Amino acid sequence: MTKIAVLGAGKIGEALLSGLLQGGRAAADLMFTEKHESRARSLTEQYGFEAVTVAGAAARADVLVVAVKPQDIEPLLTELSPVLRPGTLIVSLCAGLPTALYERRLPAGTPVVRVMPNTPMVVGEAMSAVSGGSNATAEHLKVVEELLSTVGKVAVVPESQQDAVTALSGSGPAYFFFLVEAMIDAGILLGIPRDLASQLIIQSAVGAATMLAEGTSHPVILREAVTSPAGTTIMAIRELEKHGVRAALLAAIESARDRSVELGRQHED
Repeated sequence: MTKIAVLGAGKIGEALLSGLLQGGRAAADLMFTEKHESRARSLTEQYGFEAVTVAGAAARADVLVVAVKPQDIEPLLTELSPVLRPGTLIVSLCAGLPTALYERRLPAGTPVVRVMPNTPMVVGEAMSAVSGGSNATAEHLKVVEELLSTVGKVAVVPESQQDAVTALSGSGPAYFFFLVEAMIDAGILLGIPRDLASQLIIQSAVGAATMLAEGTSHPVILREAVTSPAGTTIMAIRELEKHGVRAALLAAIESARDRSVELGRQHED
């Protein structure tokens, strides 16, 4: 059985470990690093995973999942490089960081797979995009796809698209949360109590997402089905277009893409 270590057990790291456990992996084959002792102890008590050092993870794991914040990557790679065993698969969940960074800092030939997940991983509904580095084989990608399929859906993309994916689906949940927040506020403005407004909007979002997930109709067709001639919905759509909501969303996602590119460039030699 492949042994897996998650380096950085934050929300995403914990969600992945939990998903792997629920997917049938034995707790004995899963381990993690965590700089906060109280959190490490809590995770071990809750799931049975072993807390280890970076060196301990490198010595025992076949797959190392890097789930630290991008600004913490340099010290981690400095610590990891001298203890990494040949053939260990590196899986990066760090936004904006290219596989070339790992290949440059780690021993020659190290296989690296770059992943852009998103926060619905915590409820088993992530959308993760994976890309292989220059040393990663089809088998390495298959291993990563199998791991991530325990916490959602997976797509293989060229690494050249990863910054766009980061902006689109990596940050995507935040855009939906922002919209839901605004719609709840609108309900309050119209005199509906907050709890009821939240219930109305959240269930509407769940239902709409389910219809989209069925994939039988294009989003435009689904929207048009709600939009009657001279009705309430078309009046609302007119206001959204008048205030440039579509253009603002396009600009926002483009800006997020540019920030992802910038994060990667900060670690160039």
